[in-house]
Amino acid sequence: MLERLNQAMEHIESQLDREIDVARLAHMAVTSEYHFRRLFSALAGIPLSEYIRRRRLTVAGAEVLAGERTLLDVAMRYGYGSGEAFARAFRGMHGVGPGEARRTGAALRSQPRMSFRLIVEGSSSMRYRIVEKEGFRVVGKKARVPLVHVGVNPAIAEFIRGIGPETLQRLTALSDQEPEGIIAVSDQLDASRAEGSELDYYHGVVTCAEVPGDMDALPVPAGMWAVFESSGPFPQALQFLWRDVFTQWFPSNPYRSRQGPEILRTRLSPDGAQAEAELWIPVERSAA
Repeated sequence: MLERLNQAMEHIESQLDREIDVARLAHMAVTSEYHFRRLFSALAGIPLSEYIRRRRLTVAGAEVLAGERTLLDVAMRYGYGSGEAFARAFRGMHGVGPGEARRTGAALRSQPRMSFRLIVEGSSSMRYRIVEKEGFRVVGKKARVPLVHVGVNPAIAEFIRGIGPETLQRLTALSDQEPEGIIAVSDQLDASRAEGSELDYYHGVVTCAEVPGDMDALPVPAGMWAVFESSGPFPQALQFLWRDVFTQWFPSNPYRSRQGPEILRTRLSPDGAQAEAELWIPVERSAA
């Protein structure tokens, strides 16, 4: 799969001065567009759209300094509809406008070309299982929150504090299947997985029971799930688990992610410093 990803990266380089079809990139990588965007974000550390933007502005910067084309020609070549839009984007990346950069020969920032390679560490194994699950409901309390990659998510922490013990007891009683007990559910995540992008967060349970009037519900259709187990310091172990699933497990196994919520079941130690986690990711078999 890494070889196919690198073929897609080469295609990006050949198309920087024209529109890039993400569906074609996904086809080259023999996966879905949804999974390609998520896998790229996990491997590269930035969204695909941001990488393409930075690469365009990097090569555009070289042309600005070369002085062989007018600034408007450079802007139009790399997809900017006006000189003003190009100048704003250029300054946002390089810290200086294109006109000033050309006049003064300013030092510009560069986004290096990316390629992917496999590093085999062998320090630990990842515990997982594949589960075929009938349709179910997530029932609980819902909030719209920003995505945080590292550390405690303040918006989620504040939301959970406001739920109250009586509501949590009622929810726990509704749990009637795995993953059992109170769970954290992330839905409607932006494909880029960019820091600060918003998602629907549910604090609730998995159940087939009727939905209480004061609760929110998320119907989840039947499908295949990859279930990963981890333990370690909280919350780092949970966030590293998600990272490892997309950077290590998916490139090495014949599955890809599919549309659907991600479910995290966490059990904290008495002092809250350690956690045991079970992460459920909706998956499907990759194309041969």
